[in-house]
Amino acid sequence: MPFLHRLRLGQVQLTMGAQLPLLEQPAPMRLADERLRGTRFLEVHSRSVLNAPASTHMEFWSINPYVGCEFGCSYCYARDTHRWTVERAGGLEGSGDDAALAFERNILVKQNAARVLERTLDPARIGSVTIVIGTATDPYQPGERKFGITRSILDAFRRYRGLSLGIITKSPLIVRDLDLLMELSLQHRLRVNISLATTDPTLARRLEARSPVPSARLRALTRLREAGLEAGLLVAPVIPGITDRRPSLARLFAAARRADASFITCSPLRLGPATRATFLPKLEKEFPRLVSRYRLHYARHDHASQAYRDALRTRVNDLRARYGFPPAAAQDDDAETAAPPAPPQLNLL
Repeated sequence: MPFLHRLRLGQVQLTMGAQLPLLEQPAPMRLADERLRGTRFLEVHSRSVLNAPASTHMEFWSINPYVGCEFGCSYCYARDTHRWTVERAGGLEGSGDDAALAFERNILVKQNAARVLERTLDPARIGSVTIVIGTATDPYQPGERKFGITRSILDAFRRYRGLSLGIITKSPLIVRDLDLLMELSLQHRLRVNISLATTDPTLARRLEARSPVPSARLRALTRLREAGLEAGLLVAPVIPGITDRRPSLARLFAAARRADASFITCSPLRLGPATRATFLPKLEKEFPRLVSRYRLHYARHDHASQAYRDALRTRVNDLRARYGFPPAAAQDDDAETAAPPAPPQLNLL
């Protein structure tokens, strides 16, 4: 059962209130840890950790062990999710961070997530619909080494059979849980998505300053495949004018082939309001020649134009054939199947 339909890392469509944990009231946020660079980890207690398709308007269930992410990728959409959750929990008194900075400085840790999951998960209600871990945060961000929330959630799934599970991460920390993942793959259908936008470490650092280097992610993918797990690359977002050139994409496909990836999926940048606050300043600094084109192209819509998406899909399918990957359904590579037109200022390069 394909579960990447309408799924793109950092680009999941949200409605107000979607992807938000139901926090117990009152829910004081206890400081659980603090890093020298200023990142704070605050424990929250949730009444629910499963986000239903009806609330997110996506075709899968989702779980996010954390709210906020230390990686702080410039193109990540989820800063608004963080802000809404903090507001529901009563705010962060004394914090002067704006929403964009708070997303990567104040990480909410769902300390009771596994217990809540065990109490509320109803396999009959879930059916064959996939549960995806890590749609609005990286479940293996650095804080996972200390808190182990993601591992505890995976451990909870050992009590069930016959589910469809997905994981999205940029982090090689996932191989820490290789033993558990192998066990779960015998009980459920499990699919792991390693997120990677480029094989160029210098370019990756310009776009996502604190994420693991591409080579480390590819080594993790190789380890997952050597263990017999279904795992592949999620190239999302493809960033117009920066990572969409054929040679750049070809290097990703070649790397995926060397790692024996099961699949590779690609989708273009979706530039919503929260993303603009961090990504457009990044463009101003790193790629100033693109700023005016982006402002025109995304002036009225959050997504790339239909013409751009069609051209990208054609390029990706050509590369799949060249590198021996099976074709994917259109919705696996493009969540916006009926989007209104947008100006053509950003052409596929």
